[in-house]
Amino acid sequence: MRDTIRFLKGGEIIELENVGPTETVLDYLRLRRRETGTKEGCGEGDCGACTVAIGRLIDGKLTYQPINSCIQLLGMIDGAELVSVEDLTLDEKLHPVQEAMVELHGSQCGFCTPGFIMTLFTLYHSDTAEKSRKTVTEWLAGNLCRCTGYRPIVDAALHACFDTADDAFSWRANETKERLQDLADSRDIFIGESSNFFSAPATLDGLAALYNQHPDATIVAGATDVGLWITKHLRELPKMIWLGRIHGLDRVENSATGVLIGAMATYAATEDAMTRISPDLGELWKRIGSKQVRASGTVGGNIANGSPIGDTPPALIALGATLELQSSEGSRALALEDYFIDYGKQDRNPGEFVTGLFVPHLSANQAFRCYKISKRFDQDISSVMGAFRFTVENGTITEARIAYGGMAGTPKRAAGAEAALTGALLDDPSTWGAGMQALLTDFTPMTDMRASAEYRMETARALLAKALMEVSGTAPEEVRVLAKREADHDRAA
Repeated sequence: MRDTIRFLKGGEIIELENVGPTETVLDYLRLRRRETGTKEGCGEGDCGACTVAIGRLIDGKLTYQPINSCIQLLGMIDGAELVSVEDLTLDEKLHPVQEAMVELHGSQCGFCTPGFIMTLFTLYHSDTAEKSRKTVTEWLAGNLCRCTGYRPIVDAALHACFDTADDAFSWRANETKERLQDLADSRDIFIGESSNFFSAPATLDGLAALYNQHPDATIVAGATDVGLWITKHLRELPKMIWLGRIHGLDRVENSATGVLIGAMATYAATEDAMTRISPDLGELWKRIGSKQVRASGTVGGNIANGSPIGDTPPALIALGATLELQSSEGSRALALEDYFIDYGKQDRNPGEFVTGLFVPHLSANQAFRCYKISKRFDQDISSVMGAFRFTVENGTITEARIAYGGMAGTPKRAAGAEAALTGALLDDPSTWGAGMQALLTDFTPMTDMRASAEYRMETARALLAKALMEVSGTAPEEVRVLAKREADHDRAA
């Protein structure tokens, strides 16, 4: 067992023994090191002012990814390279990204500038092939600027980020790889005492034993939600167990029947596999948070938290995903929809934790659609999330799996609509009405700051019609006639 964390910073190995369970990377930089280039803005991973880069070996390659240091726990960077804006200058010469920002006037007040520069640093070191404004804006979706305007920042990115990397980090890449390999070991980490600790077990058995001993501990994967418990909810979380050192828990394995996703696999790591299952899934993944969030946040964490407005569960439920859980007593599998019992309550026994997820491929006669409705396109919580899988034989729907988020206290299937659509004809919109009508009894949505109950219901029905229309190729006018007929029916009732 090790009672320290170790990481690279500025080419040196840093080893820390006094790491609090909720200490963040941002606090370490600003309060311990007095490196104040990294700014604290929103404190919840939205604005990007606190962005730093984390370098890790992924499939043997040194990869830099942006993360929000305000919600990243310090212990979570064990075994990685931490790069902040202070590390970019070499012999008082600016990094190419910094030079481009200066030359193309990409900064005014400068508060957000270090975060932009660090995100662009990761773009500079990425394998992104397409040089386009769309690529840049997607990369920068997690960085907000309130005064400069984005055009000169995007211009700086286009100018600097799409040639072969030629900076101190690329020059010493082989040395960095060797040092990161030296940092890797198979020891458990435990810092603190039994009542207050940060821990990172190295095996599933070690995790099971520790969690069985401390069932009140907080298990953390990417901390994109737990981080807000600390910075916004001001919760006391004295016992923290991080899953990031368990070998194989970040697996993404594709097979003939589906994709196996480990509990530590991030959105970024799973995006390609999800896109291969369905382009709609790939688009959904791109709208989950930002580059910073997707580099840290995990699919397993999104499920384990059990949020009723989580983006991934409705889509995965519609696809028929299966969840894996484990404890010191053994392991078990259950259908994902059965995991969510009630608001804030999941089918997880004391000492039990999520280890992975199996997502089946679509068969040749199945069609899938999913839609996220939110007030903002990027970085916003769903008002309604709808997902639909239809099995079709000779133009007839023989099975429907329909799931929504934001419509109930948990992500939930629309059982009535599914039954009503069984036997419906794709080329006859008049047979769809019973399914749309059934949604009225499947859900009783609530009104909150994101949407009214009426809006949610109308949107849910519209999304079902949209999915059927896209799968069938039906003309929009026919669907409008159906929608009017349903609305007249509702008013008469």
